[in-house]
Amino acid sequence: MARDFDEEVRLSVGEFVRLETRDGIGTIRLERPPMNALNTQVQEELRAAATAATADSGVRAVIVYGGEKVFAAGADIKEMADMSYVDMAERAAELSSALGAIARIPKPVVAAITGYALGGGCELALACDWRVVAEDAKLGQPEIKLGIIPGAGGTQRLARLVGPARAKDLIMSGRMVDAQEALRIGLADRVAPAAEVYDAAVAMVQPYLNGPVQALRAAKLAVDGGLDMDLASGLAWESQLFAALFATDDRREGMAAFVAKRKPDFTGR
Repeated sequence: MARDFDEEVRLSVGEFVRLETRDGIGTIRLERPPMNALNTQVQEELRAAATAATADSGVRAVIVYGGEKVFAAGADIKEMADMSYVDMAERAAELSSALGAIARIPKPVVAAITGYALGGGCELALACDWRVVAEDAKLGQPEIKLGIIPGAGGTQRLARLVGPARAKDLIMSGRMVDAQEALRIGLADRVAPAAEVYDAAVAMVQPYLNGPVQALRAAKLAVDGGLDMDLASGLAWESQLFAALFATDDRREGMAAFVAKRKPDFTGR
């Protein structure tokens, strides 16, 4: 039998970021109207939500969602405008690591994007494993128009996702792309009507909710970690993770179910 998840909704609330858990899905919801600008407080609340989603064994997958109107239109420029080099030198690593906490969630993570995902908002989307984009959404890294560059992973994650030439085009021009171009270049994984974006994100993670937790974690670690290694090191990393899964109950259950020609009943152990 597939594992049934508790239907109770559990909430962890910051002022601007909320983690809502239902039926195995943790939704990290941004709520800082009108545009979900990512000021320092939002960044740290995103970090806290990512930490909570990671620690909660009842969360099997995560959706990052800005609501029906906008995902996140970027960093809080008013907050940054008067910062000096010294100020930002002290803050930049924290900004990057706050969004990096989303990338490090060891579970499937989908960004459900409506309206705009610009600047830091696009970087937040890039920190997710996949992106479901509304038909009328706009994505981009417009920092160049402010005389700066992306500083929370945009130059690195975007280049790894769409290739260096396309990343340079988007970053150096600062232009926005629509949903169809985002899909064509690999910045989006699925396009849906705006009213259906969240449901499409739920459908995307649904197959993983009863899956083998440790194997899913290992798959994500293998791919993400391997991107930072040469091929030989990546293959060694893969082998280590592969072998480690032979210590799990789910590996035994999966193979026993295969031999018995039945559906596996994974427990996450």
